[in-house]
Amino acid sequence: MIITYTFIAITVVVSMYAFNNASVLSGFMMNPYMVANRKQYFRLVTSGFIHKDHMHLIMNMISLYFFGGVIEQVFKSLFGDVGGLYFILLYLFAIVFSDLPTFLKHRNNPGYNSLGASGGVSAVIFAFIILLPLEKICLYYAFCMPGFILGTLYVIFSYYQGRKANDGINHDAHLYGALFGMIFCIVLYPEAVRNFIQQVMSWRLFD
Repeated sequence: MIITYTFIAITVVVSMYAFNNASVLSGFMMNPYMVANRKQYFRLVTSGFIHKDHMHLIMNMISLYFFGGVIEQVFKSLFGDVGGLYFILLYLFAIVFSDLPTFLKHRNNPGYNSLGASGGVSAVIFAFIILLPLEKICLYYAFCMPGFILGTLYVIFSYYQGRKANDGINHDAHLYGALFGMIFCIVLYPEAVRNFIQQVMSWRLFD
């Protein structure tokens, strides 16, 4: 889990530093206008390593710890020596990909900003779901359900909230990060589709 730990450590250090340095925070944020007009493409990546507040940081890093550790090990099992590299690419590319719809939508809006690792974390969670759909995921350590069910509800919720766009959360990043995570796994490991279908079809509510 060394890669997962490294991502967590870097994100915590950078986020904590940015909490106390407004210029770093504003300079690292995803601002589509600055990307489009000042060619500050680095923001597509750096925005994934800063957070709004401590709770935002804690929730993302807890999720990355639990799901990232599993996917890192699964990738290494499936792909051998390159598994770690694939995990790095999954996480970093997801941060960028999840911001592209936001970039296109707000590239002419200088006042729009977003930040957080949610796109990358969503990709890791949905990689977990596509590979291990029957493994239970618990909300707040209490309400547990198979990953494929929770994933379906999460996509519906993110899509609905993204259309409303009235709570200050970039739900599009969650949605497109999740999409990227599934596509990335399927491209690397096409057998995942058949395995996913077989496992879901075998699921019984009262087993």
